[in-house]
Amino acid sequence: MSQPTRQQIATYLTDYALSELVKYVMEDTGCTIEQAMERVYNSPLISALQDEENELYVQSPAYLYELMNGYFAAN
Repeated sequence: MSQPTRQQIATYLTDYALSELVKYVMEDTGCTIEQAMERVYNSPLISALQDEENELYVQSPAYLYELMNGYFAAN
């Protein structure tokens, strides 16, 4: 069995974080999954999260959610 590549790990962690962010938005706002996905995917955080160079994807989804609602929401 071969080891996953760095890119595969980054993709997995990014996908996981995005699904958790959508859940957090739904829980906090009571919105639909479509509305939550729109909010997450239209957030400035998405481009930073998908940039493998900064390795933001290794952070916990809770931390990323705070970033999305704090720093990235203000900019």
